[in-house]
Amino acid sequence: MTAKELKQILQALVEYGVNELTLETPDYKLTVRRGGEVQVVAVPQPAPLPAAPPPPAPAPAPVPLEAPQAAPPAKEEECAGCVEVRAPIVGTFYRAPAPDAPPYVKEGDRVEKGQVLCIIEAMKLMNEIESEVSGIVKKILVQNGEPVEYGQPLFLIQPV
Repeated sequence: MTAKELKQILQALVEYGVNELTLETPDYKLTVRRGGEVQVVAVPQPAPLPAAPPPPAPAPAPVPLEAPQAAPPAKEEECAGCVEVRAPIVGTFYRAPAPDAPPYVKEGDRVEKGQVLCIIEAMKLMNEIESEVSGIVKKILVQNGEPVEYGQPLFLIQPV
């Protein structure tokens, strides 16, 4: 497997929200789990003939996998003193109550504590996510229709 092929597999994991993938070939077994763990296991080769044993091949080295960042690492620089509104559940993030409806909030909007910011759909249930503070929406960290994880930052709100 080339580095380019491995990179394509890892990008597909992130793009399609796959949490685990196992790939087996006659030479190796590769298991990738989201969250940074990569495991490469060499498959034992059949016993060589006594006349000409082949030299032992080294097992492929584990390839480090960077976990996808839930939010940009420089959040503090973007919005000093901002409050992060985080996903309370795993599901799909929606900015509006319906595909043809306007979004609940946009960047720059003023919101009140308890105001609905978005919906997270989980198991066909629509869960309204409310603002924890009154303030101004400085940054929306998730795109409409994206899957979100528990605890993932969704919004940055500057309290006022």
